[in-house]
Amino acid sequence: MKVWIMFVLGVVLCWGMYVVTIHMGQKAIGGKSQALWSFLWVGVAYFLVAVLIPAGILAAQGELGNLPSMKGISISTGAGVLGALGALCLILSMMYGGKPLYVAPLVFAGAPLVNTFVTMALHPPSKTPSLLFFVGILVTAGGAAMVLVNKPAS
Repeated sequence: MKVWIMFVLGVVLCWGMYVVTIHMGQKAIGGKSQALWSFLWVGVAYFLVAVLIPAGILAAQGELGNLPSMKGISISTGAGVLGALGALCLILSMMYGGKPLYVAPLVFAGAPLVNTFVTMALHPPSKTPSLLFFVGILVTAGGAAMVLVNKPAS
């Protein structure tokens, strides 16, 4: 198995458990501001994983002092803001009544669709995608709808 596929499986496993784990954390914290406390601890985890680990690896490689371009820093920081805002929106969606059985299918079917359209807008394909591409878009949206309509009873 190629190394990058193992990391993709890691993303699938982690993000597949993300929404339900956030919800469990909110319930365990309890109280009126449970979602905000949950988000605070998500932020602590992001700092530990997304700042300390890469800083340690860069330091071990002797690269920590070699800053990338300001353009790269700006775009990457923007990506981080989008990720954090997405996490905040997810947490607030459950604070205001969303349940993991509803939220996760919408997020994890909707986000790839948005990603596809944004990527195509930024990097237009050289030729029109095949009909199967558009069928895939419909199947993805339809799959999320099927999950929502036929979700297990709680």
